Formats: sequence, C-alpha cells, structure tokens
Amino acid sequence: MPPAHTGAPVITGASTPSSPEPHSPGRPGYRRMSLALFAAGLATFALLYSTQALLPAVSDGFGVTAGQASWTVSAATGALALFVLPLSALSERFGRTRMMTCSMVVAVGVGLLVPFAPSLEWLVALRAVQGAAIAGIPASAMAYLAEEVRPKALVGAIGLFVAGNSIGGMSGRIVTGWGAQLWGWRGGLLAVGLMALVCAVAFLVLLPRARFFRPASLNPRAVGRTVAGHLRDPLLLRLYGIGALFMTVFGAVYTVIGYRLVEAPFSLGQGVVGSVFLVYLVGTVSSAAAGQLVARAGRRGALYLAVTTTALGLLLSLGDSLWLILPGLVLITAGFFAGHAVASAAVSRTAKTGRAQASALYQSAYYLGSSAGGTLGALAYHASGWAATVGIALLAVLGVVSITLYGSHAARAERRRMLAPGARAAAAR
Repeated sequence: MPPAHTGAPVITGASTPSSPEPHSPGRPGYRRMSLALFAAGLATFALLYSTQALLPAVSDGFGVTAGQASWTVSAATGALALFVLPLSALSERFGRTRMMTCSMVVAVGVGLLVPFAPSLEWLVALRAVQGAAIAGIPASAMAYLAEEVRPKALVGAIGLFVAGNSIGGMSGRIVTGWGAQLWGWRGGLLAVGLMALVCAVAFLVLLPRARFFRPASLNPRAVGRTVAGHLRDPLLLRLYGIGALFMTVFGAVYTVIGYRLVEAPFSLGQGVVGSVFLVYLVGTVSSAAAGQLVARAGRRGALYLAVTTTALGLLLSLGDSLWLILPGLVLITAGFFAGHAVASAAVSRTAKTGRAQASALYQSAYYLGSSAGGTLGALAYHASGWAATVGIALLAVLGVVSITLYGSHAARAERRRMLAPGARAAAAR
C-alpha cells in the first residue's frame, strides 16, 4: 500500500511560479482529486448501508423482526455519528489524507469480515466498528476540499463527492441484492466488500497530496473551544438541523422500502428489490448540480426546492402501484441529495476556522438523523405499515421547512439591523 500523503504547511502570500494554486475545474489535479474522492464516497456509502437492502433476508436468516434487523444499519450510522468528531480532531493534527487512508483501510478490512458474522449480535458489533472507521472519511474529505479547492468551485467539488455517495448507495444495494439472490445474504455482503476494496485502491492511487494543510494542536481545550464556537453559530446550528432531518427522511424510507416490496402485493425478489436502488442515479445528478442550483436560486431557494421535491415523492409513494412508488422514490432521492449537498457545502463555507470540526458536527447530526430515521421508520412500519413510515418522514420534512423559514426571517432581521444606522444617519443629514 503506498504511503499516505499528509502534505506540509505552505507559506501564503504573493503567487509565484513555484507556489501551489488551489485546484479548479479543468486542471489535472482537480480531475484526480475528484475521481479519488468519488471512489471514497462510493466505498463509504456502499459499506455503510451494505445491509440495508438485505434486511428482509437478515430477518429471515436470524429469525428476528424488522426493528431488530434495522440495528445492522443503525449501529453503523450511530457509531459514525459518535466518532466523526474525535477523528476529525485527529485529522487536524495528522492530516486529512492520512486520516482518510487509515479509515478506508480499516472499514474495508472489517467489510471483508462482516459476511462471516455468526449471529445478529456479532453482525451488529462488526457494523458498529465499521461505522466508527468510516467516520474518518466524510469530515476529513469536506475539510480537504475546503482547503484544496478554489472557493467558487467548492460546491461543485463537494457535489461530486456526494455524487460518489449516491453511486455507492445505489451500486452497493444492487450488488448485495443480486448477490443475496444468487449466493445468499452473506454472499451479497462479501461482494460489496470486494467492490469497496477496488474503490480503496483507486483512492490511494489517485488522491493528490494535500498542499494547504497546516497541522494543528491536539489540545482538548482548544478543540473544545472550536466546537463550542461552532455550536454557538446560529447558521451552523440550522445547517446541522437541516442535515439531520433530511437524513431522517432518507433513513426511514430506504430502511423500510425493501420490506414493503418483498411483501404482497408486490412480492419482488431480493435482486429486483436491489435493482430498485438504481433511482440513486437521480441523486448523483441532483447533488452534482447543486452548485448551479444555488447560483440560480440561492441557498434557501435551493433548500425549498429540495424539500418540496422530497415531500411530493413521499406522497406519491403512498400509492399501491409500482408506477407510483418508483417515481416517488426518484423524487425523494433527488430532493434529499440536493438538500444534503447544499447544506454540507454551506457548512464548509460558513466555518472560517476548525473546518474539520464544523464538518464533523454536520456529519454527526446527519448520521444521527440516519440512525433515528432507520429505527423509527422500521418501528412505525412494523406497527402501522408504510403510511406510518411516510408520516415520520413528512414530520422531518416539515422540520426542514421550519428551520429554513426561520433562517430567512433571521436574515431579513439582520439586514434591517445593519441598515438601520445608515438610515438614521441619512435622516439626520
């Protein structure tokens, strides 16, 4: 395995022919970076949600309920949420690329052990370790991009990373679905582990070294002050809430949809259910286009469009026909990935210091939302069916709308406050 590049501090100032420039579209370094992080995003989502499309088979294999089987997903996302902040602090000291490399190696290694779990308890435990390992990738990747990419290209670069997430979520579910149909659910998990191994090799080979990283102290007090500062920032708090609520919708829908489709009146096979996740391609497009959407409609306008699209998809999914459910999933996926790309990019741009901690807090809220959505969605489905799961998701959508409306009101109030001294001065003259 090639050594990880952590980069070295650079001296800023006047540009010289030898001084590095941030990556921007059209440059070879930008393409290599985009491909590397695309591969990282693909492996991350493929591993993180590797059991989600297999939950009905896991339930049958271990003789457990939907709620119990859903812990194979919630344990991974919950561990990620808990470990993302401390691992982001380590990335401030040891480097973004080193942290991503170590996380990738451990996550893939555990992924190759997961198929051999002898019981549900062992499976949940291994998935928790895998989630903790994966935690080093998202926040470090966001901070790496914020440091290495020109500000105007940041939303697009993060959108490509999120697009890798969507492709990973799609391909992982398709691979596990058809693998389970051919070789059982354990064979499906092994197939996705091997796919992640290929992605990890591509990441290690392609990722450019960091040129603008400066090591920071691991002083817990300093980290605590940075985190406390982020938690006092009203805009960052709103963005964290938006990320958590969007992921609550996504976690609820995609944890439960497999159960709905394998049961009557659909009675689809495991491979066909896995293929349903081809709708993730829509998420790839919507996340990659998030930068253009923000440029045209503004951040809040893009969020309103994302939640409206998601809500329409949820309502469509209530139908008992695949001709309604599939378009509903398309809209839910498009809205979710667009909203996630907009909110995560806004976090990176808002935080002027401690970007890794700011991104880590977003990722923590985001994956706590996933754990909550997956568990609540499964419990609701077990108790009252798909309509109850949609009800949980719509409440989360309403939360996103409320936060965004409050943000719009706060922004208008701040503009009035800033303009008031000038208006008074003009009146006095």
